Amino acid sequence: MTADLAPLPAESIEHGEVFTRPWVVELILDLAGYRSDLDLASLTAVEPACGTGAFLGPMVARLSASCREHGRRLQDAARAIRAFDLLGRNVEASRRLVEKVLLDDDWPSEEAVAAATAWVREGDYLLDQRYDDTADFVLGNPPYIRLEDVPSSRMAAYRAACPTMTGRADVYVGFFEVGLRSLKDGGVLGFICADRWMRNQYGRYLRQLISDGYSVDATITMHDVDAFEEQVSAYPAISVLRRGEQGTAVVADTKRSFGPKDAAAILPWVRQGSVASVLSENYEIARLPHWFKGSDSWPSGTPGRLAMIEDLNDRFPLLEDKGTGTRVGIGVATGADSVFITTNDAEVEPERLLPLSMVRDTVSGDLAWSGHYLVNPWDSTGCLVDLDAHPRLRRYYERHGEVLRRRYIAEKRPANWYRTIDKIDHRLTEQPKLLFPDMKLTVHPVLDEGGLYPHHNLYYIVSEAWDLRVLGGLLLSRVAQIFIEAYAVKMRGGTLRFQAQYLRRLRVPRPEMISDRDRALLAQAFDERDSAAATIVAARVYGIDPGLVV
Repeated sequence: MTADLAPLPAESIEHGEVFTRPWVVELILDLAGYRSDLDLASLTAVEPACGTGAFLGPMVARLSASCREHGRRLQDAARAIRAFDLLGRNVEASRRLVEKVLLDDDWPSEEAVAAATAWVREGDYLLDQRYDDTADFVLGNPPYIRLEDVPSSRMAAYRAACPTMTGRADVYVGFFEVGLRSLKDGGVLGFICADRWMRNQYGRYLRQLISDGYSVDATITMHDVDAFEEQVSAYPAISVLRRGEQGTAVVADTKRSFGPKDAAAILPWVRQGSVASVLSENYEIARLPHWFKGSDSWPSGTPGRLAMIEDLNDRFPLLEDKGTGTRVGIGVATGADSVFITTNDAEVEPERLLPLSMVRDTVSGDLAWSGHYLVNPWDSTGCLVDLDAHPRLRRYYERHGEVLRRRYIAEKRPANWYRTIDKIDHRLTEQPKLLFPDMKLTVHPVLDEGGLYPHHNLYYIVSEAWDLRVLGGLLLSRVAQIFIEAYAVKMRGGTLRFQAQYLRRLRVPRPEMISDRDRALLAQAFDERDSAAATIVAARVYGIDPGLVV
């Protein structure tokens, strides 16, 4: 199948080889349930990128012990392992390792050689593996190969074989997809791999695939742990996924000091189905009733905070809600702010100037208009104005015609060369709205009581049911901050992106469920910009332990 495809450069494969420390491998095998007390000879385990055998050696050792325990011959395990690698020298190294493990366990030499040859093969797992539902386990450390290191012909084949591999997805996304699709009902995939796919845009189809037919049994974040034989910046996490209905989910976060003793300590907790969370010096672990659904980014955070978010997701509606007429949006994008935004109110007809709120107007927490206007090409019906009826506007736009006509939107629609990218909804101007600067360290809602239209660096919330000062108090609290921290993209220095897609993930109680006293206290906290006071009331309103949100 791969004969006509350009091979992956050996240096890119070698760059993608990140070998896992033995104690981490043993932890993954244990979490996935690949144990010698099972009759492993009757099951099939796949290692999709075996390298020189970091996973394969311990797997063979467990298989050998299982055969001894269950009275199996080695020939009975002929289909028990399928291991792949692209490099011939890795295949040979893995076969020698398999032989050594078996010989050390006193299997006959000819049987060890035959097993090694049968179990380890040279090939491209993404293209040679079939979706045949024959795998009980898929275990390993997928290669870290960037898209730009893959020849175009092979990448096209990868994309055709792996529909989840979209955008700038790393090749490991395909290993997740192929591995999952090859599982039997109840089969388990256990990988250690970068966890960026859980939150980045390129992972959305993989997240949806998992939500539609698989269970997230465990995820253990190991970003700072010395999990590999060499230092890499890979943001690794252990993911244990099962083909079947979603059940409870174990989630753990580790510190740099997490090691073999800690790995041994968490296994009994996982196996016993403990529900009480554990916070130790080196890790925190909790069990969630279920995992997060859909293709939207999965939240990040400590196990305790993830449990809180899941609880609030179950008990409260989303902020954006038709029942309350609450809507999240973004201000106007122009494609040429230097032309469309001005502080000079004398250049065009007064009716063509729309007062505009800017990020700088929100700094203090009270809206302080800085005198900026949108040079507005839209009438009240949402149509472009006739420039012949507005000669000063025409002259102004023509003076900047080269800039305006160079924009993509103008090239696409030459007759409408003077339009902004977004239309203006004039109803929004007079509506009260909460404004959120795009980038901020902490949640920063600011009330516009009406009269200004937001710039595109501001997101807004409008509502038919909420007193926006009360809602602003809720959103000023640490509860809202934790939601945003869990979902939002983090910039350098910890700056958060308060974008509409993240604001829409917020959960809030129905307005009528908040007592008059708490409504007054939330409004007061908002007016006084008192996040601590807002957090105390919010914790009571949400019915959560205040200690979880400090």
